[in-house]
Amino acid sequence: MSERTRVAVDAMGGDNAPAEIIKGSLQALRESEEVEVLLVGRPEAIEPYLTGSYPQDRLSIVPATEVIETGDPPVQSIRRKKDSSIVVGQKLIREGRADAFVSAGSTGAVLVGGQLLVGRIRGIDRTPLASLIPTTNGVALLIDCGANVDARSNHLVQFARMGSIYMEHVMGVKQPRVAIVNIGLEEEKGNALVKETFPLLKACKDLNFTGSIEAREIPHGGADVIVCEAFTGNVILKLYEGTASALLGKVKQGMMSSLRSKIGALLVKPALKETLKELDATEYGGAPMLGLNGLVVKTHGSAKAKEVRNSILQCITFHQQDIAGKIRTSLTENND
Repeated sequence: MSERTRVAVDAMGGDNAPAEIIKGSLQALRESEEVEVLLVGRPEAIEPYLTGSYPQDRLSIVPATEVIETGDPPVQSIRRKKDSSIVVGQKLIREGRADAFVSAGSTGAVLVGGQLLVGRIRGIDRTPLASLIPTTNGVALLIDCGANVDARSNHLVQFARMGSIYMEHVMGVKQPRVAIVNIGLEEEKGNALVKETFPLLKACKDLNFTGSIEAREIPHGGADVIVCEAFTGNVILKLYEGTASALLGKVKQGMMSSLRSKIGALLVKPALKETLKELDATEYGGAPMLGLNGLVVKTHGSAKAKEVRNSILQCITFHQQDIAGKIRTSLTENND
């Protein structure tokens, strides 16, 4: 058996902590023998939820007495709350005691902690959040979806390279198609950032750059790596999630509207359940923060057990494929 991936999990972060965080952690342990979980937080809050059968030899508690709340200033919190679950968890990566860190806590604090505690790979200018989103062809990687709202063209080129490496080696997509978000397909269209970035991506021989992609083509699988700055990316992500939720609600409402529709719902339920599963973003885990010396994964603040479980399991392939090492190699090759 290959070396286990040690994942530090912020047991105190998120709307449903610690119950759902711990539940998802135990599910991950039961599902894969290749993972070890370090629950970071207050032992007295964690221990009551360690119920049922689970591999106790692969779970440990790392005490952290403080919690960074969503409304706390990120930079000040990282510096002042040194015994918080986010700070202690990310220090485990820096100290070599963990290979990855998963948190549903404060996004700002997780991002700042990643920069200050885990540290950027030398040569990486900005570290983006990269979220897997469902499409009719599988999944695509939206990068950046929340970390750098004022990115420059050279940052977007790095995002594209890191996203391409992730999709190829973690998701198994050969020669992933890279596209930049735009308001049209013509090269001359777009704002100043897109116009400046387009020719730079086009000149990258190591990328399978296919040009621009309009937002309506994203759900249809028009590209495997979708490049943009975080303002645009976050709008796309939130609209994606809101639309999916609204459509699901309408489908359920329609199926329960009459006796005939209820009978039809019973007949199509197995096929519909499988289809909706493919379009459920929580099936693909959280958003990795690429470009760091270790793996930091940010899940939704409202994450429940399934998303936490999948976020932990996605760390296994990232670690086994040494994505951070491949990003370092890519930087070296393209700077020569």
